[in-house]
Amino acid sequence: MTLPKTLWLIGCGNMAGAMLRRWVAAGTVRGADVFVLNRREQDLPEGVRQGRVLPQGALPDAVMLGVKPQQIDEVAGQIAGRIAGVPLLISILAGADEAALAARFEARAIVRAMPNLPVEIGKGVVALHSEGASADARAQAQALMAPLGLVEWVEAVHFAVVGALAGSGPAFVYRFVDALAAGGAALGLPAEQALRLALATAEGGALLAAGSTDTPGMLADKVASPGGSTRAGLNVLDADDALIRLITETLAASVRRDAEMAAAARG
Repeated sequence: MTLPKTLWLIGCGNMAGAMLRRWVAAGTVRGADVFVLNRREQDLPEGVRQGRVLPQGALPDAVMLGVKPQQIDEVAGQIAGRIAGVPLLISILAGADEAALAARFEARAIVRAMPNLPVEIGKGVVALHSEGASADARAQAQALMAPLGLVEWVEAVHFAVVGALAGSGPAFVYRFVDALAAGGAALGLPAEQALRLALATAEGGALLAAGSTDTPGMLADKVASPGGSTRAGLNVLDADDALIRLITETLAASVRRDAEMAAAARG
């Protein structure tokens, strides 16, 4: 099994750009083998070509849709005929399920991907799903995503939840770190110092948890001595499952929005 050699990106916003930069830096693809279709000139990795219309000639090995979900019909009208028959179509459009994609684009294989922003440093999460792709196409998609971080195949019924947890999850983590810093500042620390401490605490805590055989809950209990100051703080978060309920409501809101976008795409 070989990686897709030639790749066209339809749109290259924050997420697709992060993926592309990691692929080029890791040597997964050569800049010269990538073409980005965009509306305006962008700062792209060395060698990557870009333009307002797709190149003439043979189709690439893979095309990745990286536009906003609301643009799916506009983009399909522009490029569907040109990319018809492409061996592998990868979509990172939230809410656009495989049926919605197949109704608009003719491809030998369609794979949905849900990455998150840390893919740029190879520490991301990429969820993959496909009902109709062959084993070879699935293997190609997985190999392409491997340098980006943890790659997991998920069932269609779970795709929106994984998108909320892992795809949107970094935003929620960043909010928590901001809140940790804001809390320190509210209690008297200089704001810039509080943010430095919060960031370092989050980084160290995440690295330790990722490499530990203990669950995060077990690690929290190790930090918290009975009757100590950490336990007093945990008691606030744990009261009536306050933190779990808040995060569950947060994820549920993202899942509901995904369902709304999926309905719009099907329509």
